[in-house]
Amino acid sequence: MFDWIFSFIHLGGLLAILGYAVYSLVRGSVYRAALILVLLAAYYYFVLYKAVLREIARRRSLRSGK
Repeated sequence: MFDWIFSFIHLGGLLAILGYAVYSLVRGSVYRAALILVLLAAYYYFVLYKAVLREIARRRSLRSGK
């Protein structure tokens, strides 16, 4: 249960940061928005990418019955 709560809080934080980047872009601060988006992309690649690939593989193996 704690894993689900942590995941949703984490997702909410990431979406809030993404929303702030879009807000900054709309307000005209292109460099701030670009920096936030680059840092979010780096965070995804270095922290979340392997876990996402493992989860996709796990779900595919469950679906195929292996």
